[in-house]
Amino acid sequence: MDYLTANRAQLLDELTALQQEYKRYQQMGLKLDMSRGKPSPEQLDLSMELLDIHVYKGETGIDARNYGVLEGMPEARRLFAALMGIAPDEVIVGGNASLQMMYYLVELGYRNGYANSPCPWKECERVKFLCPVPGYDRHFRITEYFGFELVSVPMTPTGPDMDIVEKLVAEDDSIKGIWCVPMYSNPEGVSYSDETVRRFARMKTKAPDFKIFWDNAYCVHHITDTPDILLNLMDECRAAGTEDRPFMFCSTSKITFSGAGVAAIGASAFNVKYILKNMFPMTISFDKINQLRHAAFFENRAGIEQHMEKHKALLRPKFEMVDSVLRSDAAPYGDIAHWRMPNGGYFICLRTLPGCAKRIVDLCDKAGVKMTEAGATHPYGIDPNDNTIRIAPSFPPVEELRTATQLLCLCLRIASVEHQLENM
Repeated sequence: MDYLTANRAQLLDELTALQQEYKRYQQMGLKLDMSRGKPSPEQLDLSMELLDIHVYKGETGIDARNYGVLEGMPEARRLFAALMGIAPDEVIVGGNASLQMMYYLVELGYRNGYANSPCPWKECERVKFLCPVPGYDRHFRITEYFGFELVSVPMTPTGPDMDIVEKLVAEDDSIKGIWCVPMYSNPEGVSYSDETVRRFARMKTKAPDFKIFWDNAYCVHHITDTPDILLNLMDECRAAGTEDRPFMFCSTSKITFSGAGVAAIGASAFNVKYILKNMFPMTISFDKINQLRHAAFFENRAGIEQHMEKHKALLRPKFEMVDSVLRSDAAPYGDIAHWRMPNGGYFICLRTLPGCAKRIVDLCDKAGVKMTEAGATHPYGIDPNDNTIRIAPSFPPVEELRTATQLLCLCLRIASVEHQLENM
C-alpha cells in the first residue's frame, strides 16, 4: 500500500494492524540502544594488544613517564601528521578526546581571541557560528554553551551550501567560525567535494579571525570498497594564503579505544605556536605513554589503514543490514522515507515525512529501542521540519540491530499513517 495515495478507510485499517504489531514488540521486553555511534565490544577487542606495549622511551630519548613535551611525542606527531596530510610541526597531540580540544580552541577564541583577532570574542557585541545541518550535536553544544548565536546552513550532496556560506561570511564580521565534518559527515555520510574544499580555502571573510573547525573524525573509517577521497584543506589554504584559517582535528577514538585513545589538533605552525603558548598554564603535558603506545602499535598510516580493514569487516554487515531492512520494511509504502548508504562513517540519516521524527523516536523508546533524540542533528536541538533521525548501527549485535531496525520501520509506518490521516 502506498500511504500517500491511500484513502481514509484504508489508512484506518492499516493503522489498526500496525498498532497490533506494535503491541507485540512492546511485549518482547526489548532493551536495545542505537542512540550513539559507539564502537562495539568486538571493535574494541581489535586493539587489546595496545595494553601489552610497555614502551616509555621515545626515539629521541624522551622519557614519556616524565613532565614536558606539551606538543606531543615526535612519533605521535608524525603519525597524526600522516593522517591529516600536514607536517609534524603543524600537529599538537593531546589526550583521548578531540572534542575536548575543540572546546579548548573555542574557549581560547572566547577568552583571548587568536593572534589575528581584533579582540577576544567575549568582547564582541555578538558572536555567530555556522552550523551545517543536519550535523553533530556535540559541536553545536560547545558553541551554544558559550552563548554564540548558531546559524544553520543546509547540507547538500557536496557539503555545506557554499553559496550561503560565502555570502554570510563575506557580509558579517560577527561570524567567527563554522563546524565541519568533511568526510562521511555526521549523520548523512556526505564527503565534501573538491570544489567545496577549495571554496572554503579561497572565500573572503569579513572577520579576520574566522576559523574553520575541520573535524575529520572519520578520515579512515571506510565501510565499502569504494571509499570517498577528501581534498587536503591545508594544502588549498596554503595555496590561497589562508593557512591560518583551519583548525583540523582527528583522533583514534573509533580506531582503538573510545575512552582511551589519542587526539590531535592540526594547524599552521604560526597557530600551533600560539595555541601552545596559551595551553602552557593549563597542563604540563598530556599522556605521552599512551601516545607512544599508539605510535608503536600502528607505526604509520598504512598500519592504521590495515587495522581499519578489520573494523570495516565488523561494521559493513551492520550498515548493509539497516539498508536492507529499510528497503524491505519502509520503501514499499510510498515516499515516506529517504536515506543513503554511505561509503564510511558511523551513521545513516533517515528523513521522514515532516513532523514525524519525534513521534517515531518516542514510539521506539516506548517499545524498548533507544534512538538519538529527534532534533539532536540541529542547533538548540530543534529540527524545524521534525523529519531527521540519526541511526547508529555500530554498537548492537547484528540480530539485535535487525530487530531494532524492524521496529524503527514499524514506528515509521505508524507515524506516516497518522500524518496522512491528520492532514486529510
